Amino acid sequence: MKFRFGLRDLMTEALAGIAARPSRLLLTTLGTVVGVAALVSTVGLGQTASGQISERFDQMAATRVVVEPDEMEGRDGSIQATRLPWDAPDRVGRLAGVASAGIYAQVDIERARVRGLPIHDPRGTIDHDIPVVAASAGLVDAVNGVIGTGRFFDRGHDERGDDVVVLGRYAAERLGITRIEAMPTVFIGDRPYTVIGILDRTSARTDLLDAVILPMGTAITRYGLEAPDALEVRTVLGAAQLIGQQAALAIAPNNPSLLSVTAPPAPSSLRADVSTDVNAVFLALGGLALLVGGLGIANITLLSVMERVAEIGLRRSVGATRRHIAGQFVAESVMIGFLGGLIGAAIGVFVTIGVAVVQDWTPLLDERLAAAAPLLGALIGLVAGTYPAWRASTIEPITALRSG
Repeated sequence: MKFRFGLRDLMTEALAGIAARPSRLLLTTLGTVVGVAALVSTVGLGQTASGQISERFDQMAATRVVVEPDEMEGRDGSIQATRLPWDAPDRVGRLAGVASAGIYAQVDIERARVRGLPIHDPRGTIDHDIPVVAASAGLVDAVNGVIGTGRFFDRGHDERGDDVVVLGRYAAERLGITRIEAMPTVFIGDRPYTVIGILDRTSARTDLLDAVILPMGTAITRYGLEAPDALEVRTVLGAAQLIGQQAALAIAPNNPSLLSVTAPPAPSSLRADVSTDVNAVFLALGGLALLVGGLGIANITLLSVMERVAEIGLRRSVGATRRHIAGQFVAESVMIGFLGGLIGAAIGVFVTIGVAVVQDWTPLLDERLAAAAPLLGALIGLVAGTYPAWRASTIEPITALRSG
C-alpha cells in the first residue's frame, strides 16, 4: 500500500510538531520576533530621523550663503587677494529673499592679550589667548545667533566705534564672566572694553563662541582693520540657490568673478543624500539582527531534530520518505518564521510610532516593509530550516529506532 502524505497532512503534522513544545516554540520564535522588530523599527526610525534631519538642514544649512573674496592673478603673475566692500550687507540686502546679512573678520591684535579685570595677585594678572573678531550689527541674526544674556551691538555702536564687546559663551567662561548687570570689563592689551552681551549659541560661525567680538567700526579705528573676511547671508527658505547666483553680481557688479560664493545644494538632493545615508546605517543594523534570529531558528531546529530521532524513525518505518521528513521540518521552520515576522512587524511599528511621539516627530514608515515582514520571517525560517531538515531526512529508520 502506497504511503500518501499530502500538503494538508504536512501542515497538520508541522503544526502539531511546533505546538507540542510551547516553551521551545516561544524561544525559537523570539529570535525572529527580535530580528524582524529590529528591522522594521530601525528602518522606520531611520526614515523618521532622516526626515527630521532633512528638515533641520532645510531650515539652517539650506538658508546659508557665504561670500568671500577670491584670489586673482596680477599682471606680474603674482597672486593678489580681492576685498569685500564694507557695505556688502546693504548691497546684498536689496535682493529679494535675503532675511539678514552681516560681515565678519579676524582682528590682528598683535602681541596684546585678552584678560578680565585686574586682580591684585602677587603672580600678576592672568592673560588669555582668546581670538578677537569683528562683526557688523547684522551678523548675529545672519548666523542664527542667540544671545544668552545682554544684547548684541547695533549700528550705533558700529558707526561710533564704541569700546564695547560681546563675548562668546566659551570665551566668557574662560574670563569668569557669567552676568553683565554690573557692566563687566575685559581688557585687550591695556584698553578696557565694556561687555554688553554673551553669545550663547549659533548655527554657523561657531568660532564666535570662543571669541571676543568687536563692532566692525571699533576694529577699524583701534586695530586698522582693512577689509572684512566674509559676508554671511541668511535667506528665506528656498531662496538660497537664487541668492547664491545673484550675490556676487550685487556686491561687485563690475567684476563678480572676484568673489567666491558658497551656497547649499538643492534641498531635494540634500534630503535624498541624508535619507540614503541614515537608512543604510539602520538597514545594516536590522539585517544583523535578522541574521541573529535566523541562526537562532537553525540552532533550535537542529536541536529538535536530535531530540526527535525516535519519532523520525517511526515515521520512516511506516512509509514516510526522506522528502516527507524534510518537508515537515522545513514547514515547521517556515511557520515559526512567519509567526515571528508577524509579531515582530507589529512590535516594530509600535516602537517607531512610540519613539516618534516621545520625540515629537512625524512618524514615517514604509507600509510595504511592515506588510512584507511576515513573508520575510517565513523566508528566514525556510533558509534556517533547510540544513536541519536535510539532517533529519538522512536519518535511517533502523538507526533511529535503535537509538530511540
